[in-house]
Parts: sequence; structure tokens; C-alpha cells
Amino acid sequence: MTRKIIHVDMDAFYASVEQRDDPALRGRPVVVGGTPDGRGVVAAASYEARAFGVRSAMSASKARKLCPDAVFLRGDFGKYRRVSRQVFAIFHDTTELVEGLSLDEAYLDVTENKLGMDRASEIAKLVRARIKDELSLTASAGVAPLKFVAKIASDYRKPDGLTVVPPDRVLEFIHPLPIEKLWGVGPATAERLHRAGIRLVHDLAVLDAGQVRARLGDRGLHLWRMSRGEDPRRVRRREGRKSRGAERTFSEDIDDVELLGKRLRELAEGICDDMSARGERARTVVLKLRYADFTTITRSRTLPRPTNDGREVAQVAQALLADTDAGLRAVRLIGVSMSGFGGDETAHPLQLRLPFEP
Repeated sequence: MTRKIIHVDMDAFYASVEQRDDPALRGRPVVVGGTPDGRGVVAAASYEARAFGVRSAMSASKARKLCPDAVFLRGDFGKYRRVSRQVFAIFHDTTELVEGLSLDEAYLDVTENKLGMDRASEIAKLVRARIKDELSLTASAGVAPLKFVAKIASDYRKPDGLTVVPPDRVLEFIHPLPIEKLWGVGPATAERLHRAGIRLVHDLAVLDAGQVRARLGDRGLHLWRMSRGEDPRRVRRREGRKSRGAERTFSEDIDDVELLGKRLRELAEGICDDMSARGERARTVVLKLRYADFTTITRSRTLPRPTNDGREVAQVAQALLADTDAGLRAVRLIGVSMSGFGGDETAHPLQLRLPFEP
């Protein structure tokens, strides 16, 4: 059976939420993430900022050089999570098969759907219209019979675009594209492919399996199959999650234990808000610290029963913090995560110490 898959990607999600909620930011270059006078990085950039070359994961200081007039915001990730839940509620109104990739993007398999509609393109239009009408945000979508093609297509006409790739036009769509567009091709892989004379998807598709294996190994065979319009991966609901966490890098090293404890509480409550919304509970609290000299340590404690209580998790994380050199040594990064989702609620507590070098 030919699948009908939609990849939906919110447009400049964090920045767009800020522009939606503050009219003074509309039409202005907005950067969410670290401040340019610190060590932070860009989490999201509005399209006005992207016009100057600002991109996600770029250092905030570089973003400032590229776009001196940008408005830099720390961001409210609790708010972004709440908006994300509203977006995903629309997805789940559409189909049972929703595979979330992050707060702002997901695959939807609408081969069978709750709307009783046959045309995936019309479903995509409806989903995008609901996001715009109900949340005052825009999303781009790609429709295709394969996951990786749907993801490429959603980026094709950003922002606020829709691209439909029918089954009989998959090769016509992907073959002229740069090889970097294939799922899983990062900078290092792209460089290796370029050295082999492969710059377009078509360049890879015309080789035979033996040539690909000789030049690129088994990993290359996976990419080769995609270049020939093959992708066996199905859209699957995310189940059996191993961990959920958050961390923060400070613009200046901190040796104030009280302030570190406050930041831990904020992180723990944010994680637990997210878990509560997803109906998740977990038993193991993990604290992560990176000192000023880049030494990284973790501390963990397993609770008697799964929880999503932010106050309880914060208290455990703060107790773990007391078992570190925080206060004696300055800290540049702090994080907290939860693992051990579900499981035996009667297990005995266990505490582990796992120091390691970055």
C-alpha cells in the first residue's frame, strides 16, 4: 500500500510565538536563545533575522555581528511547550499516527485518518488552516509517500508553504536536489560524498550497489536506496521514551549555590509540565553539571515511584547538587533530566555517581 505522509514544520517557531504575542516585534529581526555578550547560541531566528544569515545553533555573538539590529530574547520555553501541545492536539485530531520529532515538527500518516478524507493534500491544507486560525501561527507542510521526501518537501516553500510530491514524481523531485538534502547527510558525510564526485541526489542514484559499497560502505547503501526513492521507515508513535531533560549554559560562570538551585527548579518544573501534558511519569532524576574547566559530572537518584511532580523533582535535583563541588567550583552549565519512564513502582531507590570527562 502506498502511504500518505505529511511532514509539518512550524515556521521559525519560537521567534514566531514571540512575534505573535508582542506586536512590537512583528516585522523585526528576532533571535531567541543566548545573549550576544555571553556564550549562548541561537535557538531560533525569525525570517527577518535569517535574511541576514542568522541560523539556529549559531553563536549569539556571531548573530549580533550579522544582524546588529536584532532583538535578542532569552525565550520562554514553558510557553513554547504549551503552544506545542496545542499544535500536536490538532495533529492528533487528524490521525492516530503522529510521530513528533521536536516541539515544532512531526510526521503524520494520514493513509487512514479521523477525518475520513482521501486526499492527503487537502488534509495538509486543513491542518495548516487550523494552526493559522486557532493559534495565529504558520506552518509549512510536505506531502509524499515516503518520510524523507515529505520532510524535504516541507522545507521547499517555507515559510507558510505546501509542497505535494505524488508517488509517480518522487524521483523527478529528489534527483536535482543537492546531496545534502537526503536525510542523514551532515557536513562530514557531504564532504565525503563530494570527494567521490557526488553532489546531486541523481549522481548517487545512477551508481550501482557495488560502486556505492566500495566507495561509501554500508552507510552509503542506505543513502543510495533513498536516492532511488526507497524509504521503508513507517510513521510510528513515540513510545518507550528513554529520557526527557533540559539544560542551561550560563553567560558567566556561577558559584552561587542558591542561584544554581533556583535554575534547577525552573528546569525541573518545565520538564515536569511537559511530562504531565504527555501523561508521562519517570523515576530517575539525573543532575548534570559542567564546571568552568569543562569537567562534566552527573549525579542521579531513582525514586520509589514514577512522578511528574515538578516540586519533588526539583527537591531531588537540589539534593544531588549538594553532593557536588558547586559553590567551591564555578559552574558554566547545569541540567536535569528524567529517565526510567513507567516501570516497577515498588522498586527500591538507587543512587549512582557517574563522573566523566566531556
